[in-house]
Amino acid sequence: MIIPCIDLMDGRVVQLVQGREKVLEAAPPLEMLERFRRFPEIQVIDLDAAMGRGDNTAIVETLAARARIRAGGGVRTPERARRLVEAGAAKVIVGTAAFHLPSLEAISAAAGRERVMAAIDSKGGRITVRGWTEQLDRSAEDVLIGLEPWCSGFLATYVDKEGMMQGTDLEWFARLRRATRLPVTAAGGITTMEEIRALTAMGIDCALGMAIYTGRLDLDELAELNRP
Repeated sequence: MIIPCIDLMDGRVVQLVQGREKVLEAAPPLEMLERFRRFPEIQVIDLDAAMGRGDNTAIVETLAARARIRAGGGVRTPERARRLVEAGAAKVIVGTAAFHLPSLEAISAAAGRERVMAAIDSKGGRITVRGWTEQLDRSAEDVLIGLEPWCSGFLATYVDKEGMMQGTDLEWFARLRRATRLPVTAAGGITTMEEIRALTAMGIDCALGMAIYTGRLDLDELAELNRP
C-alpha cells in the first residue's frame, strides 16, 4: 500500500529534511487531503506536537473526520490517543511513548491495540525520539519483538535519508521485515518507483512525502499501484 503523508507545522503542510530544515510548504491541509483522495489511507503527522511546541490537533481532527488517516506526533498519553480515535483516526502512531512501557500499555488499552502503530525512527543505527532530538542506545531490530504485544504494526523511518531525495536503505528495511510478524510501513528517503517495488515485494507498505511534494513521483502512477 502507498500512503501519502501530510506533515503539519504552524497550521501548514510542510516538508522537512531530517526533521530539522523546512524546505517547502504545500497547499492547505484540506486541499492536500483532496489531492490524496484516491489513496485508501493518509498519514498525518503533527510536527509541532512531536517537538513539544504546541499542536495542530484541530486540523488533525478535521482531516480524521473526512478521510481514513493514521495520526501521529506527540501521542504520549492515553488521553491524546483516545481523542484522536474518537475524532475518527483509523490508527494512532506512537513514537517516544513506545519506549516507556507503562505509557505504551496505557495508550494501547485506551485506543485499542489494533489501532496503535509504534514508530521506529532510526538515525545512525540507533532509535531516535522526541521529534528526532534524542537518541536511545538501542537499534530498531532490537526493539520490535518487545513492542509487538502493544501495537498492530510499525512505522519505520530511516531518518538518515529523510527528505534528502537520495534513496533509502532497502537492506535495513529487509532486516526489520525479518524481525517482526506485524505489518511494517517504510518511510525516509524513498525516492524511486524501483525502491517502492522492492519494498512492496518484501511485504512492506510505503509512506511517501518529499518525493510526492517535489513531483519526483507521480500521484497517478502511485495510485495505480494501490489498485488490486
